[in-house]
Amino acid sequence: MYLGRVAAELAQIDANHRRRHIEPRALTDVLDFTSNDYLAMSRHPQVLQAFRQAQRVGSGAARLLSGRHREHSLLEEELAAYLGRERALLFSSGYLAALGAVTTLGRLSRAIVSDELNHASLIDGIRLTRLPTTIYAHRQLPSRQSRPPGSLIVSESLFSMDGDTVDVEAMVADLGDDDILLLDEAHAIGVLGPRGAGLGCSIHDPRVVILGTLSKSFGGLGGFIAGPAPVVELCINTARSFIFDTALPPALALAARVALSLIIKADDRRATIAANASRLRLGLASLGYPVDQRQTQIVPVLLGDEVRALNVAASLRASNIEATAIRPPTVAPGSSRLRLALRSDQASEHIDLLIEALARCNVTS
Repeated sequence: MYLGRVAAELAQIDANHRRRHIEPRALTDVLDFTSNDYLAMSRHPQVLQAFRQAQRVGSGAARLLSGRHREHSLLEEELAAYLGRERALLFSSGYLAALGAVTTLGRLSRAIVSDELNHASLIDGIRLTRLPTTIYAHRQLPSRQSRPPGSLIVSESLFSMDGDTVDVEAMVADLGDDDILLLDEAHAIGVLGPRGAGLGCSIHDPRVVILGTLSKSFGGLGGFIAGPAPVVELCINTARSFIFDTALPPALALAARVALSLIIKADDRRATIAANASRLRLGLASLGYPVDQRQTQIVPVLLGDEVRALNVAASLRASNIEATAIRPPTVAPGSSRLRLALRSDQASEHIDLLIEALARCNVTS
């Protein structure tokens, strides 16, 4: 019976110390360094008030049926203006936005060139295209001369596990006339760039298509693409993850609109994140841990094997600090880590408590 094979699979996961568990209750009374709610918008009073004004729960259907609501269109217009793009298109999650963007742009491309550390949603979209694909070493985009002409280049701008960024201007400068750059700004929008508009916001080039999410700095749920109007039209007509998916609840779209109005003016929150990042990196350096000078809100603490990462995470939890152990297949074998996410609602005292707890874990040994 197949359940025997299920048991064997789970036993192998256990043997590799890679079993995941869903905790039955939400985190309470802990310092949370795992959440991607970077600007603390999920609990902002104005965002919550907007959500509570909902007249209905779900949207009722896909956008191309009766699931279209005024809040969807207004949010798309505001996102496009914020990012300096002609149009934007909402999806019900960032994952589905990635699938829709990659498969739609793949129709226009001869090959795909993808960073080796791209998110699973991008990888899954690439697999669906069945196009010839080159996976390049992290942040080392092959030269234009060595790439197939008419390539779809896929990269995050701020990488979710390493916290490092790409040189977007250099990537765009190296595009061929028929190339497309899909830039995943999921972790950058809200935190990096002018007004938090991401690392590609100042580049107005029709070959660049932006991918984003509403589940991180916006504090809600949903995803979007933004770029030339004809690209959005093509997604509406060909992206299966848009056409056949129930539309985002309009209450979430309204909450995201309010969050966007706050994000634009949140320079103080971005400054707090930058200060926290600097403080944490200095603290890690004081423990003897090698750190770089980047100032992004994602700080990895590389620990190597799965057991060590689990042990350090358990020690931190005993100190009421949540910092989940990140293990394969999320990251490469031998690079298990804590992935520390910094937010604007964390005080400097919280950073100090984390550093003190890591010191007790003897993290660098």
